[in-house]
Amino acid sequence: MGTFDGKVVIVTGGAHGIGRDTAIEFAKEGASVVIADVNEEAGRAVETELNQLGTSGLLVVADVSLLAECSRVVAETVEAFGGVDVLFNNVGIQSPDSYRNVEDTSEEMWDRILNVNLKSYYMMSKFAIPEMRKRGGGAIINTASVQGLQSQKLVPAYAASKGGVLSLTRQMALDYAEENIRVLAVCPGTIDTEMVRTVARLEDGDPDRIVAEWGKGHPIGRVGQGLDVANVVLFLASEKASFMTGEHVNVDGGFMALGAWASGAGAAQE
Repeated sequence: MGTFDGKVVIVTGGAHGIGRDTAIEFAKEGASVVIADVNEEAGRAVETELNQLGTSGLLVVADVSLLAECSRVVAETVEAFGGVDVLFNNVGIQSPDSYRNVEDTSEEMWDRILNVNLKSYYMMSKFAIPEMRKRGGGAIINTASVQGLQSQKLVPAYAASKGGVLSLTRQMALDYAEENIRVLAVCPGTIDTEMVRTVARLEDGDPDRIVAEWGKGHPIGRVGQGLDVANVVLFLASEKASFMTGEHVNVDGGFMALGAWASGAGAAQE
């Protein structure tokens, strides 16, 4: 018996990194898992892996920065599996060319980052919550970041989006607590994902060495893996966390405990 037998889970940004690893862990615990992603090739590979685990996996190719696409993701989930129990709002972007101050950040870049990293969380929740209500409750887990609590230079849009995710998490938790819909967030530190690797490749030297150096800036002495975040997400979505809502959990190797952590490393943060 798995922790999530009979449950239906949606993971946005489920084709790579934290989303992929979390989708697989939900499947291992018996859930039917829908991943929403713009990358069809990578998404199909994850879909196949989910189905090989003996559970039900489904890819919905969608850009969740668009309202109609969010509605379609939820509708296709309900059509395939009958409802929604857990929503993991995880999709996020921070392109290499977006490391700029406010003056040099274009309106287009600002809107794209905020639409993906924050607005999609509101829109996916908007359509998933009515389906959770039909099931008697549910859980929404949002991927924020340590960047929502402190920040580094040249990431105004990204930092604003992650701060917004934390505030939205607290607010939605209050609105839906009486309906047994819990809303929580995770704040990753540096996680070894393709987004982080992309930034590492911009530095001089071997990306593996650079990522390892970033890891030394964390008290635990390494960067995180997607599974480190996935384990926390599954706990928060489970009945073991039934008395938790409106809260965030740092999954950061002790990074935030450093306080003024920006002096410790130039690491890219999730």
